[in-house]
Formats: sequence, C-alpha cells, structure tokens
Amino acid sequence: MQTVLIVIHLLIVLALIGVVLLQRSEGGLGLGGGGGVSGFMTGRGQANALTRATAILATAFFMTSLALGVLANRERAPRSVFETVPGAPAGQAAPGTAAPNVLEQLQRMQGDQPSGPATPSGPPQVPQSR
Repeated sequence: MQTVLIVIHLLIVLALIGVVLLQRSEGGLGLGGGGGVSGFMTGRGQANALTRATAILATAFFMTSLALGVLANRERAPRSVFETVPGAPAGQAAPGTAAPNVLEQLQRMQGDQPSGPATPSGPPQVPQSR
C-alpha cells in the first residue's frame, strides 16, 4: 500500500513540476521564451487551465503527503522506556526480592555478578591485576 502511494506521489510531483514550468512568468523569461507556448492555447484560457491544474495537483500532493505520514506513523508502535532496558524482566520482580538496578543488570550481562539479589557481606572485592 505504501509503495503504491509513493509511486502516485512521485507522479504527482513530476506533473506539478511540469505544470509550474509551463506557466507564463510575470516578469522574466518563461519556458517558452517569454511568449508562452504558441498555438496550444491563448492567453486567458491557458492561464485558467494551468491555474486549475496547479491547484488540483497541489491538493493531490498535500493529500498524498498526509497519507504517507499517517501510514509511516501507524507502523511505528509507541514504546515504553522500560521496554528498552536490556535484560529487563517482562513482568514485575518476584515478591520479597528487591528489583535490581541498572548497574546490577549491566554487571549480570557482563558476567561479573551472580543473578541472585545482592546482599551486603563485607567490603566490596576489588579485582587484582595479574
């Protein structure tokens, strides 16, 4: 669905660019050398048709832009900050145990600490270099 909408959007963009370039400029040289496209349409009829085409294409461009924005935002589900913590438990902690903090979770991921709750049993052990 999104790919089809992108292709339609790009076709509208190309048509809008073409219609804008066909319009006669007020002060400078236009695409046709200042005189417009000779023999295609004359003066007022050409301006009305190109103005209407520009308005229709601009509206279609706006609508496809909004639709693409809505589709892109719909596919992205809102996420909680707590869901992004690595190693976070799916539910709550077991009753009677304290929930581990972020530092303890990171240490468990590195394998420096057992998975049980931390109990203070003396001064912390500092690893010695070999």
